[in-house]
Amino acid sequence: MPQPSAQQILDTALILAEDCGWERLRLFAIADQLGVGLDAIAHHFTDKDQLVEAWFDRADQAMLIRSRDEALSLLAPAQRLEELLMAWFAPLDAHRRLTRQMLLYKFEPAHVHLQVQGLLRISHTVQWWREAAQRGTSHGQRVAEECALSAVYLSTVCHWLRAYSADLGETRAHLRARLRCGPLRLLLR
Repeated sequence: MPQPSAQQILDTALILAEDCGWERLRLFAIADQLGVGLDAIAHHFTDKDQLVEAWFDRADQAMLIRSRDEALSLLAPAQRLEELLMAWFAPLDAHRRLTRQMLLYKFEPAHVHLQVQGLLRISHTVQWWREAAQRGTSHGQRVAEECALSAVYLSTVCHWLRAYSADLGETRAHLRARLRCGPLRLLLR
């Protein structure tokens, strides 16, 4: 049997975890479902947290692909940021409950090493978000913008995790309000 790709492994993990929950998901169950040994899983992922990272990489990739749309350059900065972050949410939304479980797993008190990686992930995603939106600020303005966008990102992710609607409309409204208020509105002129 051919070795599964990283994407096949991640997709299988998501399907299995929808039934059993992220906490109970085991790498050997993924291997069994794919009809391979654990070595095939280890070739791509050395632990479950790398599956979480791959899941968020998928969202980052969707945002970066969306950034290629030339029509984005015609939008105001806040609108461009809104469209890009909504593209980030799009692939995650099918597994919103599971994504919440992944984050809870990552931020358990005993998982300090995962918490540090989680903070780096936030910084990583916000940096790509700014780049995709073609934000050219520098020095003090860049720092202020990064801090403000990090707060908007975290607020919007928390809102999305708790939202009950079947679509992303509530999340978009929340994000739009955050991008257009307070000091960030001044930074994005």
